[in-house]
Amino acid sequence: MLTALRQQFRIWLFRPQISSGTVVLNQRRIFILPTRRGLGFAFVLLLMLLGDINYNLSLGYVLTFLLATAATMTMLHAFRNMAQLEVRAGRTETVFAGDNACFVFHFHNTIKLMRYQLTLRDDAGHSTSFDLPAQHNTAVKLAIPAAHRGWLATGRLTLHTEFPLGLFHAWSYLQFDTRALVYPKPAAPLPLPASSAQDGAGKLISSGDEDFAGLRGYVAGDALPRIAWKALAREQGLQVKQFSATQGRELWLDWSQLPYADTERRLEMLTRWVLDADAGQLRYGLRLPNIELPPSNSAAQREECLRALALYGMAT
Repeated sequence: MLTALRQQFRIWLFRPQISSGTVVLNQRRIFILPTRRGLGFAFVLLLMLLGDINYNLSLGYVLTFLLATAATMTMLHAFRNMAQLEVRAGRTETVFAGDNACFVFHFHNTIKLMRYQLTLRDDAGHSTSFDLPAQHNTAVKLAIPAAHRGWLATGRLTLHTEFPLGLFHAWSYLQFDTRALVYPKPAAPLPLPASSAQDGAGKLISSGDEDFAGLRGYVAGDALPRIAWKALAREQGLQVKQFSATQGRELWLDWSQLPYADTERRLEMLTRWVLDADAGQLRYGLRLPNIELPPSNSAAQREECLRALALYGMAT
């Protein structure tokens, strides 16, 4: 109950907004509070001031106010270390469940001063620290574990610094509409559906005359026109050219043929089959309840099938 109230208070106080473009950190977005070290330093200054008053130490007054002025200047430096930074979200690559999604954020330092000891973290504690050169664009990567399939959002991010002396904590909240698509975790390697080997439900490669497929050693009876005479001239031995032709057979990866009742287990098996079929350059299609992707053999087919598996049963 207390945690929920605290969260509602933070939302009301800081009013986080989801951004889609470039965010500029101005005075309305940057917050500053003293750290524990800063509070301890303030307590020491208070004791020094009481001693100066009690013993009427002129040089003590000078030292006390000099240290207080230096502490105030560190607060200004902490603010300047973040002020006028421009931040935007970059493109995020797809990942498989169990891996880390790498979110990219582009920071543009518009002034002629270097920014030091900046840290970007999410509410779960995943963080990355970096410096920003003067008048320079820097791509910062934040790795967040992708535990489940579907869309993974960063949620609210916090950019903070305690530069230069750690007496003040300056921070700003960032929340972008960027998200990563997480594919189901592939099951352990397993054979493709048996039907692909029995009834011609797979794209098979047979000998033919369409595409050059490499060289092999000469076997008695091979036709003379197939001999690689250039390879023989380079003293690579007697070899024969091989050619391949594609038989127009198709492989269907069908949800209804899986022996498991668990939805996630089925999605993991289909993910494995999609990856294996793509690696084997097969022409394959995917059948899910209410979804059917016709057979094809391309990178786009792979991505479309994996996307359908990732978002199965979810709102897109």
